[in-house]
Amino acid sequence: MRKLQILSTPLLFDACQVGVVLRAVLLVQLVLGVGTLFGAADWLDWLARLALLTAGALPATLGWLLLACAAKRPLARLQPAWQYGCGVLLGAGAGLAACTLLAPSLPGMGRLSWLAGMASGALMAALLLALLTLRARARLPAATQARLTELQTRIRPHFLFNTLNSAIALVRDEPARAEALLEDLSDLFRYALVEQGEAVTLRQEVALARQYLAIEQVRFGERMRVQWQLDEQADNARVPPLLLQPLVENAVKHGVEPNLQGSAKLRISTRRRGNRVLLDITNTLPAQPPGDAPAPPTQRGHGMAQANVRERLQLLHDVECDFRAGPHKGLYRVRITLPAGPAGPASGPG
Repeated sequence: MRKLQILSTPLLFDACQVGVVLRAVLLVQLVLGVGTLFGAADWLDWLARLALLTAGALPATLGWLLLACAAKRPLARLQPAWQYGCGVLLGAGAGLAACTLLAPSLPGMGRLSWLAGMASGALMAALLLALLTLRARARLPAATQARLTELQTRIRPHFLFNTLNSAIALVRDEPARAEALLEDLSDLFRYALVEQGEAVTLRQEVALARQYLAIEQVRFGERMRVQWQLDEQADNARVPPLLLQPLVENAVKHGVEPNLQGSAKLRISTRRRGNRVLLDITNTLPAQPPGDAPAPPTQRGHGMAQANVRERLQLLHDVECDFRAGPHKGLYRVRITLPAGPAGPASGPG
């Protein structure tokens, strides 16, 4: 498996993200709402003042976001301090634009009013950039902790022992399968121990999950049936590394291992719908024994793997992703919705 090279940029803020747009608009409205309270005679007067100021501030804020989004690539080439300065200057320009829009409705505006508008825009831009910078800095320790937790979850001692025992059993009768099994195990460890960056493609995560399931298929045989429904148009979606494999491992641990009779089904599907990608992992639940027969041994999960996946998705895609897990029509389903990458299948081997 070839490691995917991730080119990370030192961009402090990405104004093209929905979360940044929402935070900017809410921050401006909050400041305006509090500021207009000082001169309002009553609530109706406050609403009228707020509506008037919003008519100038909202277009100016959206203009600031539009310019920052258009200048995303040039800004990414600058040092963080210069990025911050450019953002503040754009904020001052947005304040000046808001004053221009409000001037016909406020004929008494003097020079100090224009200066106050520019200063207000610069200060609100600086505050927003400071909040986004703090959020970006919080990514590193959170991602590192999540990575360590997923690494410990994946390389469980009993999984390693079971895999080695399966390889030993195959050495004499099927040496080629034993060699393939050990190669898959080696790739899993190599992927876990090599730094992958902030994000990889969904295609690479699917390839890793295939190797993990190939190892488990040797152990479970006919007890586990795996179905893949993959859409090549979803391959370029960006996901945190070590995202899919822990979810697949949970499905094996809680859906296949307790099923001592018959066969358990595991299905992984990806679909692209417009500019969104849907990722589904479903597994059958252990059958309940009839009457007073003893129930199959199960291990109740603590939800740590799912919590880490949800947290890392939110850090990468903010409000543009959705994570849901729970029983669904007699199965257990994990559904992830996230932004799609560029159209077309991913290039290069997984």
